[in-house]
Amino acid sequence: MQDAVIVAAARSPIGRAHKGSLRDLRPDDLAAEMVTAALAQVPALDPAEVDDLMLGCAQPAGEHGYNMGRAVAVLAGLDGVPGTTVNRYCSSSVQTTRMALHAIRGGEGDVFLSAGVEMVSRYQYGKADGLPQTRNPRFAEAAARSERLAGNGGTWTDPREAGDLPDLYLAMGHTAENVAQVMGVSRADQDAFAARSQQRAQASIASGFWADDITPVTRPDGVVVSADDGPRSGVTAESLASLEPVFRPDGTVTAGNCCALNDGAAALVLMSMQRARDLGITPLARIVSTGLSALSPEVMGLGPVESCHQALGRVGMKVSDVDLVELNEAFAAQVVPSVRELGLDEERVNVHGGAIAVGHPFGMTGARLTTTLLNALRWEDREIGMLSMCVGGGQGMAMIVQRLG
Repeated sequence: MQDAVIVAAARSPIGRAHKGSLRDLRPDDLAAEMVTAALAQVPALDPAEVDDLMLGCAQPAGEHGYNMGRAVAVLAGLDGVPGTTVNRYCSSSVQTTRMALHAIRGGEGDVFLSAGVEMVSRYQYGKADGLPQTRNPRFAEAAARSERLAGNGGTWTDPREAGDLPDLYLAMGHTAENVAQVMGVSRADQDAFAARSQQRAQASIASGFWADDITPVTRPDGVVVSADDGPRSGVTAESLASLEPVFRPDGTVTAGNCCALNDGAAALVLMSMQRARDLGITPLARIVSTGLSALSPEVMGLGPVESCHQALGRVGMKVSDVDLVELNEAFAAQVVPSVRELGLDEERVNVHGGAIAVGHPFGMTGARLTTTLLNALRWEDREIGMLSMCVGGGQGMAMIVQRLG
């Protein structure tokens, strides 16, 4: 069984949706630019040898539609390379990497592109959630129950205990409030974590880490974007404490202790170890294992816990064997209890800041976390890294890598 290795990684800056630096770019154009940038890092590879381009996207409609993965291949000049678009919400571009891993291990190809993109600025608004209303009406009562809980307060309980459907379409902020409630995560806990994310991001901007992590993008107006829009200086837990709750009047989730809506794209080049050797390429990392889990959609934020346990257990590893962790910061309300439940050392988690500061373009995030983790392992001279995230609809995903280059 062949090892799968990552030989190149490129990620764009992350823009604020609607008002940020990338709002005028199309998602397929930006993704194609990152694919081209990743391939340029491995000049020994003939791009025609790529077996498939797999693109993650959380809302593949509108400009994100029409099998955008194939459009990206053609825009990147890869007419002879197949393309597909994959949706597993926030873990979409970990899923594409996992698919490449399985294909390589199964002997069904040697070279794959795993990419991800989300341009929330380009969503087609004017309809519910910016997309056609296609929600199954069988979840209507669950939605009504969620509205009552949000408006009147009360304690969240699993609706399955009463034989009811969970609210599959519950807004992510409300799921974070549920997690904070059932896991005892205070507002102070969340604000302290969010402030740490911003402060670490600022320190890493100063050190040059983020400049090293980002592939600059030139907009149609000629402006070069080379930094993320999100990081803010001077953020403290005390300054965050003044913000009002966003989702529930008596809630704890604010605009300061969760990620923003964002735009961005990233791409990875994966190979079999043997093909990399044949081409004389030193891989960046080997994919060790992955994990995939599911739980109630109403507390989806705890998804990283079981998926990380799976990824570790499949290779006989313990949390203590992991040097660095990139845990997607959708909400501090879900990261804080996930860290606690996994027994992670906070000094090894998101050492350069996370999505609360940097951003979370849904389909891009898996590939962005991978890129950042590989660079962090190199900067910190560490070997084993793990990334994970919660996933809309009640899922979790994780991946473990071993640095080689």
